[in-house]
Amino acid sequence: MLRLLGTAAVTLLALTACSAPATTGSTSAGDTFVVATAGEPDTLNPLLGYGTDGASLVYDGLVARDVDNALVPALAAALPTVSADGRTVIAKLRTGVTFHDGSPLTAADVVFTYTAVLDPAVDSTLRSDLDMLAGVTAPDPSTVHFTLKYAYAPFLQRLTLGIVPAGVLRGQDVNKAAFNRAPIGTGPYRVTSWTPGDRLVLAANDDYWGGRPANRGVIVAFVADDNVRAQRARAGEFDAVELAPKLATASPGHTVHRVPTADYRGVMLPMSGPVTGDPAIRKALDAAVDRQAMVTGVLGGAGDPAYGPVPPTSPFHVATTPAPVDLDAAGWVAGADGIRAKGGQRATFALMYPATDSLRKELALAVTADAKKAGIEIRPEGLTWDAIEPRMGTDALIMGWGTPYDPDFVSYKLFGSRFAGQGFFNPGSYRSAIVDKALQDGRDNAGTGERTAAYATFQRQLAADAPWVFLTYLRHTYLVRDDITGVAPRVEAHEHDVANSLWWNIHTWTRR
Repeated sequence: MLRLLGTAAVTLLALTACSAPATTGSTSAGDTFVVATAGEPDTLNPLLGYGTDGASLVYDGLVARDVDNALVPALAAALPTVSADGRTVIAKLRTGVTFHDGSPLTAADVVFTYTAVLDPAVDSTLRSDLDMLAGVTAPDPSTVHFTLKYAYAPFLQRLTLGIVPAGVLRGQDVNKAAFNRAPIGTGPYRVTSWTPGDRLVLAANDDYWGGRPANRGVIVAFVADDNVRAQRARAGEFDAVELAPKLATASPGHTVHRVPTADYRGVMLPMSGPVTGDPAIRKALDAAVDRQAMVTGVLGGAGDPAYGPVPPTSPFHVATTPAPVDLDAAGWVAGADGIRAKGGQRATFALMYPATDSLRKELALAVTADAKKAGIEIRPEGLTWDAIEPRMGTDALIMGWGTPYDPDFVSYKLFGSRFAGQGFFNPGSYRSAIVDKALQDGRDNAGTGERTAAYATFQRQLAADAPWVFLTYLRHTYLVRDDITGVAPRVEAHEHDVANSLWWNIHTWTRR
């Protein structure tokens, strides 16, 4: 049924209808879904970091995740097998799979994909994720052998990486390839156009190995500003849209989905700052923030207090509680205005947040108010990401990360010393020999008991050092039309824009 979508959305649908391939069955606008999100990827190439946890809509990995986030075979015919010593993994490929250009999937494509990530000439943020990989070979066109340097317990979870066609990218500079904006995958949708800052248009892959998608396509609208996205949602432009919790209010014809996540928000505190570099200030701020009030007020109840990067839903979670700090004893003495100072240095610092993110703005204001009660003055600043990035090494930032999968994911790069100052990985340059060893032990050992002990040490040391003040775990909130069937929420990670959002299985969605 065609319904009012707003002028912009109708235009998008018209453009898609013109480029959609002829098929049997309906080609009405109602068979194309329009979804909206705040974030837009920098690239559509999984070698450079797009959709690495799967559900990218365009690609498939050897394995995927089901509604419970359990691993299931995808391009592999069955879950890959692991040798007794944990150092050899063998995958047998599904037969009859083709890329969007019609070329067949072979083991050579898998070898090329993983070899490219390991290639220093490729600017892949994933290389450290595959530190354990010694090599990958194809003894025949349907078999892939992974050889590991050491037994790495969550290795199969790394096989969600989207596979790219070797014949298209071989011999090219992957970093600058046209493929990065006009990719070819094996997934349920193929890219027909990408207009930066506006939309990504996807058409159904009728030859998809998992079965022809139940709809004709998807338009992903990129709307960075939360309030603008909410206004357009209320105008009826979107079938599904992610909104800030307070903006996701029920309306006739729509359902609000509050999806559980491992996605945390927190204050990243640079170690080089004259104030944030002082452990007493960091610990005092950690103890001063009222997390439950943030969940109730800022999130409207759509979240949980956060005290560390390993979510309570993880079997590796260890509960930690911030301890009160005597700032007077640490030399930070309150002045006439209530703000503390030490050696002539006032306890004041800037706290950045992306200006278009209303949720992070409210969290920044809540932290500012709580900090003032402890004699710490915070200056919140809403900025563009272009303005934020050069200052991350010196100024605090409301950041978000988190994964429901293995604790090695994200934390290894976010808190490991070797990544200090490398963009969004450890931007505050936190360094701890204890944390480094614990994170490495978690990688090197396959035994559950050893890994549990390593991640317990990691979490306790992180709580003691407080390089971050963790605030809340979010529940991602979406507004979805009532006439849509097939919506299947699952626990989400921090990264959930085009990939891994509520529409992870949108190829099965239909309208009543």
